[in-house]
Amino acid sequence: MNLLSVLYILIFALAGFSAARFALPDDRLTRQTVMGLAFGLAMLMWLPVLFAFAIGFTLLAQLLALAVAAAAGVLFAVLGRKRARTGKFKLKEECAFLLTVLPIIFVGTVLMLNHNIVAASDGSLHVGQCTYGDLCMHLGFITSISVQKTFPPMYSILPDTQLGYPFLCDSVSSTFYTLGASLRFAVILPSVYALVCVVTGVYMLFEEWFKKNSAAVLGTWLFFVGGGFGFWYFFDHAKTFESLSAGGDWANWIRETLGFRVTVSGSPTVDMEKMLLEGWYKTPTNFVDNGLRWVNTIADMLIPQRATLFGWALLFPALGLLRRAALGKEYRLFIPLGILAGAMPLVHTHSFFALGLISLFLIIALGAGQFLCKDAEEKKQGKKTLLFFVYYGLIAVALAAPQLFGFTFRQSSAGGFLKWHFNWCNQSDSWLWFYIKNMGFIFLLMIPAFIAAKKETKLFYGGTFVIWLLCEFVVFQPNTYDNNKLLFVWFALTCGIDAEFIADTWHRLRTEKTLSPDGGGIVEKRSPLIKRLAYGLVFAGLIFSMLLSGSMTLAREYVSADHVNAKLKYEENGYQVVSAELKRLTDWINENAEPDAVFLTATNHNNAVAMLTGRSIVCGAPTFLYFHGVNYGERYDRVKKMYEEPGEFFERYAEEYGVDYVLISTWERGSYSVDTAYFRRYEVVWHEGGTTLYRIP
Repeated sequence: MNLLSVLYILIFALAGFSAARFALPDDRLTRQTVMGLAFGLAMLMWLPVLFAFAIGFTLLAQLLALAVAAAAGVLFAVLGRKRARTGKFKLKEECAFLLTVLPIIFVGTVLMLNHNIVAASDGSLHVGQCTYGDLCMHLGFITSISVQKTFPPMYSILPDTQLGYPFLCDSVSSTFYTLGASLRFAVILPSVYALVCVVTGVYMLFEEWFKKNSAAVLGTWLFFVGGGFGFWYFFDHAKTFESLSAGGDWANWIRETLGFRVTVSGSPTVDMEKMLLEGWYKTPTNFVDNGLRWVNTIADMLIPQRATLFGWALLFPALGLLRRAALGKEYRLFIPLGILAGAMPLVHTHSFFALGLISLFLIIALGAGQFLCKDAEEKKQGKKTLLFFVYYGLIAVALAAPQLFGFTFRQSSAGGFLKWHFNWCNQSDSWLWFYIKNMGFIFLLMIPAFIAAKKETKLFYGGTFVIWLLCEFVVFQPNTYDNNKLLFVWFALTCGIDAEFIADTWHRLRTEKTLSPDGGGIVEKRSPLIKRLAYGLVFAGLIFSMLLSGSMTLAREYVSADHVNAKLKYEENGYQVVSAELKRLTDWINENAEPDAVFLTATNHNNAVAMLTGRSIVCGAPTFLYFHGVNYGERYDRVKKMYEEPGEFFERYAEEYGVDYVLISTWERGSYSVDTAYFRRYEVVWHEGGTTLYRIP
């Protein structure tokens, strides 16, 4: 069934490519492919859902979506057969593109493979550091949408509450789970597809924006790997200076710096000073105690945050279309841009909002320029641009409004989603030092890069600058930290203008302008070798420092999960998210329990029943529900009463919530003073070790 899922996703990718060939007939094949992947992903997320609203999230809905995608692909191929004039193949451009995106995609794919419910040899399931939290929630959404088939979907961790979270990032995996793929494969397959869309979309945005390969290459690396000065906290500086001198033990320095030290201070107390490769969220980009909050794009935004991953897969190709349509006067692109924008709210509301703010800034800036313009022809062109902007806005709003009013606004109205708050999540440093420390040279170069940029570059970048300022004063969700879902759009374009500034500065420094021998003009020639070497060392050091923190974080993230070590031996040292015992229980539930069965369990975030079976539980983790703005307090309190005072409360609440099964495992006994004697009156349907499942008649 995994192979069937691959074929399914390929048909959507081909349909998207056919649409891109129709919409972008003059683009070169690589650019058409990148845009085609984004179009295909939009169809993959939306077509099954459109049918699911009518007939539920059934296998038939997935097959009907496949038929429509295939038909659309054929239609676009026929319509675009005569107009497709693929641009010229340029070896230099293609090599720069592939040598940049392939390593980044490889790193991201490896992390996805060893971070998503890896089966350990003892039967338990392991994850990595960054997926120990949110992945548990997403697995519950994926399985419940597929198993319960109710649409619109409901919270399986708070039954009878409509899911207002942008759920298309999870329903896309529910499609493959419904087709029969394993849960792990259903999670990874579309995630890798989306990762490819994000990385290639960012590169193509920079390439088209700056018209130079060097800026596109460097900007892409800075966004996905770049970081600040956090690496400073992870080096034992005394040992560094010692090792720089003769006789320094470099092996010991590496071990002490990147490994960990254990000091036994009296049995049974062990004081562990864990360093980079062992510490829980102690990385150069995410170390709260040291004020490091500007996380790595791959390790902390794309791998664990599925809404961000799939939202950016549409956002960056859309930004490329916006720049070309608004500033490049390619007005036909406003139509596919409007469709992509309108598809975003239920994928990632923050991406929709970011695109809207950038578009609003552009239309205001272009409108002001058109008003002040004196040239008649330019005035006419400006009016045309603004008119097409209106068309784009109407398409986007028409598609987005049902999503926003039907889901997003209903949930955000619960409170906590919009409030004043200055200085984002900085709690330990001055405002300026926080950004310098967290973003390093990427932040320091921002102002000179902006000053040196061309007018059109400033205009396109200006909208993201507004996003940054807005996020410094307003919080858009209960969790202040989540403003980074908007801030990273500003960060991406900042990496772009920094990269252009560095590339232009390097070009100026390694060349000299002199008068031509015939006196006919100015010519460029290379600077002397010693000068180029000196500048090269400076620029190499600059770029190394910009990439070091992110590289160290990615190394830590890799070894935080089950992985192949430097000696080519496989280590199962990932974080256990589900024990072998509970995994076997969930296998029994999947085979025997009704899809709409309700379980009374503890409210731990890594709830095996919610994650792996798709069945509902009375109440899930407050860490998820609170930040979604839903009212869970009463159910949460009642779970405790049902376990601790069942004689008085269990039957009453069990009937109200339709409880079919009661689970008592180490999680329940660790969370409550469970009255186990009371539950022995019910039928035991599964028992192993310390885990017992009771059926409630």
